[in-house]
Amino acid sequence: MIFILTKQENNYTNSTFESIKHLDNSGNEYWYARELQKALEYKEWRNFKKVIDRAITSANNSVSDSEDWVVEVNKPIKTGKGKEEIIKDYKLSRYICYLIVQNADPNKEVVALGQTYFAIQTRRQEIIEQEYDSLSDDEKRFYQRKLTKQGNYTLQKVATKAGVKNMAEFHNAGYRGLYNGETADDIFKRKKLRYREDILDNMNEDELVANLFRINQTKQRLIRDNVQGENNAKDVHYEVGKKVRKAIADIGGMMPEKMPTPEKSLKELEKEKKRLEKQEEKFEEIK
Repeated sequence: MIFILTKQENNYTNSTFESIKHLDNSGNEYWYARELQKALEYKEWRNFKKVIDRAITSANNSVSDSEDWVVEVNKPIKTGKGKEEIIKDYKLSRYICYLIVQNADPNKEVVALGQTYFAIQTRRQEIIEQEYDSLSDDEKRFYQRKLTKQGNYTLQKVATKAGVKNMAEFHNAGYRGLYNGETADDIFKRKKLRYREDILDNMNEDELVANLFRINQTKQRLIRDNVQGENNAKDVHYEVGKKVRKAIADIGGMMPEKMPTPEKSLKELEKEKKRLEKQEEKFEEIK
């Protein structure tokens, strides 16, 4: 029975709830209520709104500190007649999503799977945050670099399905949007890197986070809008890059091209670590 639940979780909930997850410019996860409504198979908004209200009540009763569990937003949609209308939607935190699935119709199979998904996600995030806070600056760089590598791998798979063949140009479109026109080669030259050095290995934590946000948001746009065609995919990547840049500017953050390049690349740090490990092994042998 446990095996069946795990299998369903991997094949169903990850694609159902993970694909509608969004990240803000600080890397915080959120879900849109309208998208979650469809995922949980609620046909009418008014019925799902009652579930949200019950979840908010539960949150207010269980947690003393006030948080932005639910943020109201207005979203434009096109009606069947082609007219544009504004509808009310909500940005939902992971915690409130967890309470929503707890208050949703228990007879729906997808609700039970959603309860498992958000419970695991909430616990996993708690562990990650505790561990992340204890990391050194270089260790945080390694962690964010790993996430960007995974993100780029997924983005390339999505881009390939959209019809992208020249992956270098596709990636450069995102860099140009985020870096005010700079390509990967321009960033390489500005950082004064050596031959074949990776620009991502030579970014600090904040610069890596900005690029990770660009990567994730582009992937979501390509999937959500079912973007097809190489030029269209590049346009989306460029547009997302520009919007991430604007978000950084709006909150008064440092532009990515102004962020300092670390003294040592991650490859150099890896070599130093291996060298120290070998020295320790030799020392142990002598003892």
